[in-house]
Amino acid sequence: MLSLGEEIKQTKFKSEHQKAMLNILLTANTLYASNNRFFKKFDLSPEQYNVLRILRGTHPKPCSVLSIQERMLDKMSNASRLVDKLEAKGLLTRKPCKEDRRQVDINITKAGLQILDDIDVPFESMESVLECVSDKELARFNEILDIIRNKYRDAANAV
Repeated sequence: MLSLGEEIKQTKFKSEHQKAMLNILLTANTLYASNNRFFKKFDLSPEQYNVLRILRGTHPKPCSVLSIQERMLDKMSNASRLVDKLEAKGLLTRKPCKEDRRQVDINITKAGLQILDDIDVPFESMESVLECVSDKELARFNEILDIIRNKYRDAANAV
């Protein structure tokens, strides 16, 4: 197992804070690249998978583009463009909203649900990498990540 320093060939860090920030960024990039390769086998991007996952969560109720955007893991993703691509693949449908004609109802199709079913089992094997860490440690790790993410967001908004 390579340490952060070995991986990026750096022996000294300004502080443990700097080292932790770099470690989080490197780990996030590693996970993203791995997920990208995984989803490519299903002709999806990680962002497209995220949209389908959101729609499965609201199914059978429709979802708006704004609602999808709010739930996206990557807030910088263009939800409208992702919806266009998934609609072209037949994985979701768009229909005018009956209550508000300015809005569009987006629903996952049977094909969209099927591709998620096809992804679920192999994706769980990717998650199994975390089995080397106890549930208690993961719970604390999730708390720490929540603290960091919220504090970082607050600091970025203050600038």
